[in-house]
Amino acid sequence: MGQSIKHAWRITSIVGCLGVLCGCWDNRDIDHRSLPVTMGLAYHDNLYDVVLQIPEPQSNGTNIRIIKQSGKTINEAVDKISERMESSVDLLHLKLILIEKGYAQQGLTDSISSFMRSRDISPKAIIAICNEDLGPFFDFVKKSMSPKGTTLYDCFEKNAGWNPQMALTHIWQVYRSIHSYTRDIAIPVIKSGKSGTIDYEGSAIIKNGKMIDQITPEETLLFNSFTGQSAQGKIEVMDKASVLVLKSSMHHHSKLIRDTPYLDVQITMKVSILETKGSVSSEVIKQELKEILTKRFNRMFRKTQVREADILGLGQYYRNKIPRTKLRHWRTEYLPKLRLNLKVKTIIQNEGNTKLE
Repeated sequence: MGQSIKHAWRITSIVGCLGVLCGCWDNRDIDHRSLPVTMGLAYHDNLYDVVLQIPEPQSNGTNIRIIKQSGKTINEAVDKISERMESSVDLLHLKLILIEKGYAQQGLTDSISSFMRSRDISPKAIIAICNEDLGPFFDFVKKSMSPKGTTLYDCFEKNAGWNPQMALTHIWQVYRSIHSYTRDIAIPVIKSGKSGTIDYEGSAIIKNGKMIDQITPEETLLFNSFTGQSAQGKIEVMDKASVLVLKSSMHHHSKLIRDTPYLDVQITMKVSILETKGSVSSEVIKQELKEILTKRFNRMFRKTQVREADILGLGQYYRNKIPRTKLRHWRTEYLPKLRLNLKVKTIIQNEGNTKLE
């Protein structure tokens, strides 16, 4: 009886020790970790160039550290950075990945797949494209922007510097578009500004992981409306008036007749009038807004048809109408002949302190 109790006690002790060792042997104290907020990524001469923006808390604020390294793979470049630092680099808290434009044009498929496979980086991290070399851009960020932990990321934060005409794209959305028959994606394009700010240049059209074209910020506003982002807060400047968009919504009705897709779209915008030029009626303002949005949308839609890139995700409305064996040809056979009928409905919710005619 005594031997059995002693034997059971030994087994319990061994299992307890194994549990403790397996759970904690590789833990690192938070003080010995570096948590980059932004990663820059470029590809030159068969080497990945990685730039990490790491906030370092100081007694009198936060210091921003920019570290660059190259490697045959992204992990090799990050490991080289970690070797040269006094703390371990942890990418799990990365919020923004900035891709150099040249690399985006070559194709992001390998890198995006690696991010999703390794799970070192959160799939919710935002992705953007930099329309200049990463080195000068990060030097500009360090010199011009306030030394704060999330400096560059704040440009894409809804509660900070994000605007409705700016695309907001996550890594998992790019991965989904690469493997989808009926959906492509748009990624915001930025560069350093002349007055210490970040200039937003519109959005890149990403088809099968490659940047093939670009749309303007105004066209991106319509893209955001299609993907569920409201246009609230955007000011539309017209010839005879300026209006503030209070709310926007979109409704669709799709049908397929003899292998030709038809789509009826209605955009409803609730606006508030800010300025007028001379005597102008509410009907004139509605008509002017309708003409501007229709012209802008048709220009963007023609571009997606010519490039055979479905960034609006229109193919999603036909997934239950087209057999899966034919769905893989959506971009090349169906999208170019899609007939879209757009209606713009404007509701003036607030005319300001003076009544219109």
